[in-house]
Amino acid sequence: MCFSNRILSVLVLFVLVPMAVFAGEREYKYSVLAPISSGNLTIYPVVSNVNRNTSAFLTLDEGVRSGSVVITESGQVAGLVRRPGQRPTHSGAEVNRLVLLNNSDRPLLLLAGEIVTGGKQDRVIGSDRIVPPHSDPVDLSVFCVEPGRWVARSDKFSSMGAQMAQPSVRLPAMAKKDQNAVWENVRTSQRNAAKAAPAASPMISTTSSYAGVMQNEEVGRKVESVAAPLRRDYSKLIRELKQQNAVGVVVAVDGQLVWADVFASTELLENYWPKLIRSYAAEAVTGLPYNGDANQMMAQRFINQLGGEREVTETEPGVFRSSEVDGPGYKVFFLASLLPKVEFVVHTAKMVDASKGGLSPTE
Repeated sequence: MCFSNRILSVLVLFVLVPMAVFAGEREYKYSVLAPISSGNLTIYPVVSNVNRNTSAFLTLDEGVRSGSVVITESGQVAGLVRRPGQRPTHSGAEVNRLVLLNNSDRPLLLLAGEIVTGGKQDRVIGSDRIVPPHSDPVDLSVFCVEPGRWVARSDKFSSMGAQMAQPSVRLPAMAKKDQNAVWENVRTSQRNAAKAAPAASPMISTTSSYAGVMQNEEVGRKVESVAAPLRRDYSKLIRELKQQNAVGVVVAVDGQLVWADVFASTELLENYWPKLIRSYAAEAVTGLPYNGDANQMMAQRFINQLGGEREVTETEPGVFRSSEVDGPGYKVFFLASLLPKVEFVVHTAKMVDASKGGLSPTE
């Protein structure tokens, strides 16, 4: 079995770069609206001058639910696809290797932070990407979010559809690409979950599963108590703001701006919103300690500043381009589709990078 023979080109620029856009394409312009708060979590809705048609894209949850997308350990891929006359090959499963097949007729959108459960360990996807329809097996970049298990529950994986990884877990996977840093922040989340939900402490002490802790009934109630008002209020606002193209949010915890997710369309935001809001709420309940005094003007500056001094770009020709931009105290990630008729930036994520002098958690 051979993996998809995609050609990746990597370009590093040490210049001031604007937001990644195609030649001749109107640059996205974002406006931040008044905040909505629940507990120590605040979101600032983001509207755009552009609302793309993104109906072609398949989400991970849709694909796994329909059976058209299959994820498995790298050593199991030969059992899924075997060409005539080809003998199966076997390579051992590895922590940071999973294989995905998109058997659907639609391009698959994968977002960093999406959690897949099963196999020998639960993993979190480490980078945004697009997988074309009827793809060859694609070797995914993933990070383990379950450091204490290496025993198979099943050969295949399912999507943790209720929630994405919280920002403090997404950050080391996307920005640092550091497995130990991911594990460290998973353990921090678990310790804080035990403090926030003491009744769940006995269970938390016996598991290393990030997904398991987040799915615990007591922890889930704490997270849901923060998420529910924002999910309800912003879902209503999204419907009201369709004409204004509501496409994303800037996120603050304890008054400190920490994250932003922005999409090419209101449709994509609506699709991901239930998972995203629970991830932000999980950060508010179980994440790092923060302290700040954010306001709407600061959130507007945060979403306006998408350029930087260094850009690393990875391209799969004809499929997608992924760009990582280093700015003063932050990182920005752009995913652009290169597929015919959908050639535009699909998702933008921005995070505070404390190691680069950005806003840092309180000690």
